[in-house]
Amino acid sequence: MDRPDFTSKAKTREMTKTKEYSDRRSDANKAKAALLEKFRTATAAPDLASKRAERAEVVRARDARRAAHDAEKLAEQQRVAAEAAAAVEETLRQKAAEAAVIEASQSDQARRIALVLSDEAARKAARDLRYAKRKSAQLVA
Repeated sequence: MDRPDFTSKAKTREMTKTKEYSDRRSDANKAKAALLEKFRTATAAPDLASKRAERAEVVRARDARRAAHDAEKLAEQQRVAAEAAAAVEETLRQKAAEAAVIEASQSDQARRIALVLSDEAARKAARDLRYAKRKSAQLVA
């Protein structure tokens, strides 16, 4: 009897052709049982609790780093916002100072104009008074 060559890709095909259905089914059941036994031994392993504790510690450390990073990020955002607010406040203060200088200049100009007008009105009143005296002296004489 000639034995088939199972060294190539055809190995699986040849094996399935030579095996009966019941053999393939029992092989599948054995593989399932082996996987189940492997899972049971893995869950019953004495170092499983320590591995879970290590994983939990890694998760806690990661969460702590993430929280610290988020806190730093929030602090940076607050610092940037405070700087922006200070810049806006400084700009407003400068504009207010400029407006005060302009207001003072305009007020000084208005005061000068008012002084010139009052002086002009006083000179006109003095002139009118002189004319009136002269006129009354002419009428009396």
